[in-house]
Amino acid sequence: MPIVQIQLAEGRSVEQKKKIIQEFTTTIVQTARVPIDSVRVILIEVPPVHWGISGKTKAEP
Repeated sequence: MPIVQIQLAEGRSVEQKKKIIQEFTTTIVQTARVPIDSVRVILIEVPPVHWGISGKTKAEP
């Protein structure tokens, strides 16, 4: 059973998250040649204040 974990900053719409899950599922099914029912996709949303870029949080200007 393939399990894909995706970490991304908070802020995407429900529709965007659905699309991410659909696209990753399709890619795994095609490349790993596994049944769609066996694929699990987990989205982990990180608050911008917990996401560091170049020594600053993503929440900082």
